[in-house]
Amino acid sequence: MADTSSITDKVERKKIKRAARKAAPPKGPRTGARGENKAKVKKAARGKTKR
Repeated sequence: MADTSSITDKVERKKIKRAARKAAPPKGPRTGARGENKAKVKKAARGKTKR
């Protein structure tokens, strides 16, 4: 993405970023599931209230 840190005008910055996104080549297909590297949460015990 274009470096827009030097541009102070918000509208102008958005315009440049949008143009950069449009010009970028398309990303390839995913190699794995989106959240495969997220920490997995252990499920709580089912049935009676856990104390």
